[in-house]
Amino acid sequence: MATANKVSVIPCGAMTADLTWLLLKPGRSITDRHHKQGPAPWVDVPTHCVLVETDEGTLLWDTSCPRDWEQRWEPTGLQDFFPYDKVADDEYLDSRLNQLGVGLDEIDYVVLSHLHFDHAGNVQMFRDTSAKLVCNQKEKDFAFGFEGLFTGAHLKADYEGCEFQTVSGDAEFLPGVTLIETPGHTVGCMSMQVDLPDTGTMIFTSDAVYMGESYGPPATPAAIVNNLEQFYSSVEKLRGIQEKTNGQMIFGHDAEQIHQLRVAPEGCYT
Repeated sequence: MATANKVSVIPCGAMTADLTWLLLKPGRSITDRHHKQGPAPWVDVPTHCVLVETDEGTLLWDTSCPRDWEQRWEPTGLQDFFPYDKVADDEYLDSRLNQLGVGLDEIDYVVLSHLHFDHAGNVQMFRDTSAKLVCNQKEKDFAFGFEGLFTGAHLKADYEGCEFQTVSGDAEFLPGVTLIETPGHTVGCMSMQVDLPDTGTMIFTSDAVYMGESYGPPATPAAIVNNLEQFYSSVEKLRGIQEKTNGQMIFGHDAEQIHQLRVAPEGCYT
């Protein structure tokens, strides 16, 4: 079985939000940051990227949130619901790559799990580089196809003017790296399986599964779900892959798990 060489999980600080956005349970109503004492607690929503090194190229999975988040997100109004307010200067993606000694010209592929503003927020950083931008075909069709500046958490300013290659279905993308179609959160949300010689299988769910409590069983959806039936189907698809591979699940925004991982720049997985 082909394997990748190295995985670096890159923590990029955290947004904060009403827990109801991440874990949809009865009796809760969503509040903004001006009403944090509402019925559901406000929690950290960590954001991370993943650098995967293989014999056939280096891949960056997702790009986190931008430095100018408050101004860029203002048209959506969501800067009040997901403020990126727990991030230090050395935690933004560009700073993290500098700490790792990785230049933008050393990244061959930037693969976006989906094009929401907390995952595609730094895509423009790679616009004039040799890196190939990659997303799911359905995600591209939707993200470029709606009218206006934004819809939900898709914000065209993040990715307009950029050229994307696309994938469909499940596909081995690089040695040891498989992109998994896991719609539900968005129409073209993807997860990523990475097989490593020492660590074994790691499964990066992105927002197909927000956090461990979302995974269950039983699975619990988030408030932002495009298609609930697809969400449940994707969770069970990932569960089947985990059971088959004994893979380690890395959830999209788990505030406890991020502190349990070996994270860059100090740690990595091989």
